[in-house]
Amino acid sequence: MDNKINIKVPVMAEVVSAGHQPEWLFWVGSAGAFDDRYRKVTREFVKLLTYLKVDYAVLGTEESDSGDVARRAGNEMLFQMQALTNIQLLNGYGVKKIVTCCPHDYNTLKHEYPVLGGKYEVWHHSQFLQKFIDEGRIKVKSTPFEGKTIVFHDPCYLGRANNEYEAPRAVLDILPVAKVEMKRNRSKALCCGAGGGQMFKEAEKGHKEVFIERTEEAIATGADIIATACPFCMVMMSDGIKYKNQEERMKNYDIAELLSLSLGL
Repeated sequence: MDNKINIKVPVMAEVVSAGHQPEWLFWVGSAGAFDDRYRKVTREFVKLLTYLKVDYAVLGTEESDSGDVARRAGNEMLFQMQALTNIQLLNGYGVKKIVTCCPHDYNTLKHEYPVLGGKYEVWHHSQFLQKFIDEGRIKVKSTPFEGKTIVFHDPCYLGRANNEYEAPRAVLDILPVAKVEMKRNRSKALCCGAGGGQMFKEAEKGHKEVFIERTEEAIATGADIIATACPFCMVMMSDGIKYKNQEERMKNYDIAELLSLSLGL
């Protein structure tokens, strides 16, 4: 698809060597860099950063995994190796503010890096976009999703782990479409089933997998779109839609995609 705006992505090493210190680091994350579906989300968020004239850069090939999955899976040594390497790199560039689309990286960078010497102001992209909405710098007059109904699935590491429930809803609220809630939402929301390293192991014994239960809750609302704000949730909800043979009727988008496409970027 052709870009309607120039989205040349600034790389930290090049920007800093040229004598400029970017205000923000966009932490792309492993899914944002390597997962084909979530790379599309990264692309739409970069369009938004460009549209909003944000002074930012990415680490590019210097970025490594945050270590979140390693710690959740119990490999503390690997986590600390990852974290200390990343902190040395981030501190070397003088990074102060970080924005990321991944709630898992958000949680780790915000809460687990400080004790190892990595102290940064960390924002999830939903909070970042809400800030611009509150400042009146993002206004949506129409959307290609007009006539659709959206239901939002709360990511555990944004909601229950960080008590952030309203920022992603604030992003969706500026879209002129109908919104509904699942019976279990906000602090009562059901996990997608991928967090804590669960996505990388076999399902535990039970009568139903978690992502199927959660997808059924979303389908029951009658919504046309499941909005997510996490790469793990996107994988699980997309798989759930396929498993329930709802691909023709129901789609899954990240909030950044819904906003970018509505702005015509």
